[in-house]
Amino acid sequence: MKKIGVLTSGGDSQGMNAAVYAVVRYGIEHGMQVYLIHSGYQGLIDGKVTQADAKSVEDIIHRGGTVIQTARCPDMKTEEGQKKAVNTLKRYGIEGLVVIGGDGSFQGAKVLSTKYGVKTIGIPGTIDNDLAYTDFTLGFDSATTVVINSVQMLRDTMACNGRTCVVEVMGRHCGDIALYGGLASGAEVVIVPEVGYDIDETVARLKANAAHGKTDNIIVVAEGVCSAEKVAADVKERLPEMEIRSLTLGHIQRGGNATLQDRLLGIRMGALAVECLACGKTDRVIGIKDNAVFDDDMLEALAKTKRFNTELYRLANKLSQY
Repeated sequence: MKKIGVLTSGGDSQGMNAAVYAVVRYGIEHGMQVYLIHSGYQGLIDGKVTQADAKSVEDIIHRGGTVIQTARCPDMKTEEGQKKAVNTLKRYGIEGLVVIGGDGSFQGAKVLSTKYGVKTIGIPGTIDNDLAYTDFTLGFDSATTVVINSVQMLRDTMACNGRTCVVEVMGRHCGDIALYGGLASGAEVVIVPEVGYDIDETVARLKANAAHGKTDNIIVVAEGVCSAEKVAADVKERLPEMEIRSLTLGHIQRGGNATLQDRLLGIRMGALAVECLACGKTDRVIGIKDNAVFDDDMLEALAKTKRFNTELYRLANKLSQY
């Protein structure tokens, strides 16, 4: 394979740039011409393609976001849009395509592969960590680190004022950011969509804490459950004497420098994607299990169901009890 392309699609995530860096430089090392497709699938449809050299990806490993930009692309769900995307690949002679993104981006790669015969490799780039076939996705560690740091800063001001704060984190319908971030920051209550929201249980925990002299609390709620404002209002209704605040962390979770784990993961996954294309293994997705990077059949991987870490959730509950 002599010419490959790389794009980042959907929501941006830390680690995407590290993967782009590895695809470009490892691809060149394998004697390939590597093309950057700007603004995701929309850029592929619109023909926003440039050839990369080693300098094109200089000093991007640590950066959050994606230097080749991303975009939502409804047109990719239409046959007209798909054909335009394929024509762009043909026009530049691109034989293999590396797609870095989440489930929606992989669905686009699957269409290109199964319907049009495009040789594709998927790299999981999403802070949500909601892909079942891999232990972790690019950006999850960085986003969760933002949550941990934010909660620790909130803890300082909540503790000195004897207040409770409800912190809403991202993740769509997956509770991993809330679970891992809440556990690692010592949150008193963690609310995730896989378990559900029980106001009685939350109030009981806060009352038990107060009985032991604890007046400050952190409640972490995943956006897939409800808003921080709703939880704060529900608690205030039951415990009118409690001083309670709410905060939505929002898109700061997708920004900032990538952590060590996401930088290394992006590099390792990008390199394996190139190796797969170089040896003719296509229509694959890259993942990590037990710290080993691997490739898997795209269709089989996307058919798997995400399993929630119930043991970690139980641990979070046990450690937050007085």
